[in-house]
Amino acid sequence: MANINNKVRTSETGELKDRLVAINRVTKVTKGGRTFSFSAIVVVGNENGVVGYGLGKAAEVTSAIAKGVEDAKKNLVKIPVINGTIPHKQEMRFGGSEVMIRPAAPGTGIIAGGAMRAVLESVGVKNVLAKSKGSSNPHNLVKATVAALCELRDAYTVAQTRGISLKQVFNG
Repeated sequence: MANINNKVRTSETGELKDRLVAINRVTKVTKGGRTFSFSAIVVVGNENGVVGYGLGKAAEVTSAIAKGVEDAKKNLVKIPVINGTIPHKQEMRFGGSEVMIRPAAPGTGIIAGGAMRAVLESVGVKNVLAKSKGSSNPHNLVKATVAALCELRDAYTVAQTRGISLKQVFNG
């Protein structure tokens, strides 16, 4: 799913809140008639830099959501959030969906639609500009948004990777 470096242990998460992104009714046709089941994509996060998504499938809606939450808790990643926004602009593509997220000034709010908004709220980002292009399939949008967030690096991480001081990162 994402960088292995971003993986989070469940002991570090705190209180996780889940958000239902989309629910889909699927039909299987058998000789006895139609069998209905539900698939739900759920995003969980602690609104403090930890987020994960999961897919649950079951015969009842509530069971599908519960399975989605359990799956999401297994795929948690840590995202750098600085002063309520993201450190830099990032673009990502997953399937037919393409997302672009940019940092925004305080007071801007979350300018994003549907599936992207759920992910960004779960992470704890307060000010961000986001745009989705291409397919609006919620599954691909969630995956593209989480992948874009996983690619973000804060100045401290950049300094550590390059083996230089934090001051040198900004002064060139």
